[in-house]
Amino acid sequence: MAGGLVGVKAAPFTYAAHALGAAAAVMVLVWCIHFRGGLAFDAVNKNLIFNVHPVLMLIGYIILGSEAIMIYKIFPKVNHDTAKLTHLILHAIAIVLGAVGIYCAFKFHNESGIANLYSLHSWLGIGAISLYGIQWIFGFVAFFYPGAAPGVRRGALPWHVLFGLFVYVLTLATAELGFLEKLTFLQSSGLDKYGAEAFLVNFTALVVVLFGAAVVVAAVAPKAQVPEPEGYAPIPVS
Repeated sequence: MAGGLVGVKAAPFTYAAHALGAAAAVMVLVWCIHFRGGLAFDAVNKNLIFNVHPVLMLIGYIILGSEAIMIYKIFPKVNHDTAKLTHLILHAIAIVLGAVGIYCAFKFHNESGIANLYSLHSWLGIGAISLYGIQWIFGFVAFFYPGAAPGVRRGALPWHVLFGLFVYVLTLATAELGFLEKLTFLQSSGLDKYGAEAFLVNFTALVVVLFGAAVVVAAVAPKAQVPEPEGYAPIPVS
């Protein structure tokens, strides 16, 4: 499939993804804590509640979800059942943290008298996490418990991978819209368009794009050749 077309090994891209993911995590924390004043689930300054949203959506949702996607390539020699369970757990944690992040956005809007779900970012965000949850449920039922027959798993695996990458790319696009939307609001309220904070937000968004690209390439690139259990063979080329 795509791994053969890409013609590169997954390992270098997993290394790049980890470096870029760490950079993005630090940058979003610097933005929300240093420039935006900190994080809080309950505060007089409602902006502190909102600040939890980008932190959890990037670190808890996108970065942890990326680790789940890459787990088979990061540890190619780990027992398949162990990798599968880790994949499932990391995705579950990502969904929970993403849901909390979305809750904080709603809480900020409600307590600040701002309307909900009026922007493309919010529409795509709700859609992305809903599809993410559907993908997780399908993966749990088909590949974990109770688990479909080997032939069914082989047929479902390419679609599971393809749909998962689609949801992941949709999540990245939603994050980019979120950075743009928030920075536009801040600049409309007087933030210096060429100031340190504006550059930090834009560079964070760029790093997230590069991070996502590295994750996608790592996901479709071939890993080290190790025997696969029955029903989990690599997706055939034809």
